Amino acid sequence: MFHTNRTVYYTAMVKTQPPKPNKATSRRTKSSDVEQVLLDAANALLVEHGPAGLTVRAVATEAGVAPMGVYNRFDGKHGLLEALYVQGFNELRDRVNSASGPTAHARLRAAADAYRAFALDSPQHYRLMFEHVTEVDPSDEAVEQAYESFGALVALVQACQDADQLAGTNEVSVAQQIWSAIHGAVSLELVGISFTEDPAQTYSDMVDALLIGLAPMR
Repeated sequence: MFHTNRTVYYTAMVKTQPPKPNKATSRRTKSSDVEQVLLDAANALLVEHGPAGLTVRAVATEAGVAPMGVYNRFDGKHGLLEALYVQGFNELRDRVNSASGPTAHARLRAAADAYRAFALDSPQHYRLMFEHVTEVDPSDEAVEQAYESFGALVALVQACQDADQLAGTNEVSVAQQIWSAIHGAVSLELVGISFTEDPAQTYSDMVDALLIGLAPMR
């Protein structure tokens, strides 16, 4: 009799307990959030493994989304790479635009430091943006968005020229010279090619010398 009552008791307990959530259901992402979740997953994999780690299956697994979700939102790996490419240039543009200082020249100098800081903070993004362009194969629209980061530098150069703090009248040419110098220095630092004990000081000295060389003749 005791055994029978115990059986009935446990049977009732099982029936009244709520069903355990299905693992797949509990991880299901709202449709409106899927794109951002996939981008976050792709960013995490890029940081950890570099561009080689960005496969559709790996991103989907990291995001807890079916692989088809990657194709639906980004048309596959290429779309993901392009989204990360644009994201990287947008962040670089924002950092350049956020450079502050009391004069146009000081803002340009701060922007050069911001450029290096971005590359060192996000080396895998930097490599994707500049070393894996053929793999990304960005669309014309993506390239146009990427150009905005250069446009931010051009605007700073023009402000310096307007204030008679930089020589020349072709702001695009001067901006290209500055970008070429700082990009070259940062790229060497990222691959560990440095012959000085303090790469940061070497970079700072290089930027100072560059801007002195571009200053108006007095």
